[in-house]
Amino acid sequence: MKWFRRKKGRKGQGMTEYIIIVALIAIAAIGVITLFGDNIRALFGAAADATAGKQNVTSQVKSTPKALLKSKTLKTFNKGNSPSGN
Repeated sequence: MKWFRRKKGRKGQGMTEYIIIVALIAIAAIGVITLFGDNIRALFGAAADATAGKQNVTSQVKSTPKALLKSKTLKTFNKGNSPSGN
């Protein structure tokens, strides 16, 4: 009878772990879409246009300004973060 009680508790543990993993994957997916959503939408739009038969399809993906890719320190962390460079 004790074996049956222990087995019952383990079933809930596996389901809880599965729910936590699914939640973490969902949070990661939301973060990626938030960061790269516009570029992903532009790429898929260009792919859909090309598949539909349009000629000379160009992607409207924005490139990252070089100023945003520079190494930051604590003193310069907040400088030049906007796309206009201010």
